[in-house]
Amino acid sequence: MMKFPEGFLFGVATAAYQIEGAADEDGRGRSIWDTFSRIPGKIHHGDTGDIACDHYHRLDEDLDLLTDIGVGAYRFSVAWPRIFPEGCGAVNQKGLDFYKRLVDGLRERSIKPMLTLYHWDLPQMLQDVGGWTNRDTAFRFAEFVAAVAENLQDDVAQWVTLNEPWCSAFVGHLEGRHAPGEESLAAALHAAHHLLLGHGLAVQALRAANVSGEIGLTLNLSDVTPATESAADLAATARIDGNENRWFLEPVFRGSYPKDMVDWYAKRADLSPLHEADLAIIAAPLDFLGVNYYEQHVVRAEPSDQIHGAAKLAPTPPLTDAGVPIRPAGLEHILRRVSAQYRRIPLYVTENGAAFHDYITPEGVVDDPERVSYLERHFAVVAECASDGVDVRGYFAWSFLDNFEWAEGYSRRFGIVFVDFGTEQRILKSSARWYRQLIAAQ
Repeated sequence: MMKFPEGFLFGVATAAYQIEGAADEDGRGRSIWDTFSRIPGKIHHGDTGDIACDHYHRLDEDLDLLTDIGVGAYRFSVAWPRIFPEGCGAVNQKGLDFYKRLVDGLRERSIKPMLTLYHWDLPQMLQDVGGWTNRDTAFRFAEFVAAVAENLQDDVAQWVTLNEPWCSAFVGHLEGRHAPGEESLAAALHAAHHLLLGHGLAVQALRAANVSGEIGLTLNLSDVTPATESAADLAATARIDGNENRWFLEPVFRGSYPKDMVDWYAKRADLSPLHEADLAIIAAPLDFLGVNYYEQHVVRAEPSDQIHGAAKLAPTPPLTDAGVPIRPAGLEHILRRVSAQYRRIPLYVTENGAAFHDYITPEGVVDDPERVSYLERHFAVVAECASDGVDVRGYFAWSFLDNFEWAEGYSRRFGIVFVDFGTEQRILKSSARWYRQLIAAQ
């Protein structure tokens, strides 16, 4: 069994809208995902997160499952609309009380809380006035962060400001596959900047609150390689890397956007909302970086593509059931690259996982050998990186529970715990039992 450094955090991850349910209870307001999931054709089978895993009502049961698996940390997110139903204004104390119970329950079980402040569930009332394309949203986010920090300042081990701002900005505002469903390069770039500004303001708010935990940011980073060594393919690969990776890494760690991408985007969209003075706020020092890893892209030049002049080649096997290539080496490349090219900072793999076709057998068990293999191979490269001096301090499997998987609804199962959505029964999969053995062997 592979070994990890002393103090390495073994965790699992979730997100509020994907598991909580109780969408209309205890004063919770509507989010952009409540709205988006009701647009015909946007979500597989018209699924919503209204009930999801019913985690809101099954909190103690789920916390006991974490203990059963043996994890040392749990990454979850706070639903902004539970705290500020209208996005700002009066605090909803019942919403804060739920997360206080959650954090207290983790502490009682000796599980470290890693709290994500924004995992995509923007209050709909803020979206109605522009959402993340409106600069004011960054300041409303800082107010929300301050309210959460005031109530939980001494109880959270790690604070994550944003989860995957690339997805919020580009999947939600350029591709239209996620809420709020826009399809505009300018909107995506403006949203990306205001998300980063919100991140910087959130860091300020957390520092001002004197929170006792570490403060970080989670980025989804892709391993990007050219299809050939031709000049055109190399340039196209640099643009995809610039969009998915460097557009976020460089402002955060270097205080500037990558010049090649600024020059490229300036010919295609209005960049005036990207105030240069904001970069000092965005680059506020962090205690750690969270890395979410799922994909490796092979890129070729594609002149017909008006946005990046590039195309990602169709993935080749082995693939997950969601059609995502299984490339553990990509995670290794990313961890080593970030460690070598940017300010040396502790790293956590805050998400990594895969969807497979899991089911309950007639014997009442759920075996998922494909996920066991996937996790084992990805853990192995993390262990190798750590042994080579990369400062990687934890791994959070995505996901703790099968859940509402955004545009895919309930058709994709990522959990190491099976959820029968008709009854809400939980069953440990063989991957959860494998994980328990890995943790116990340390």
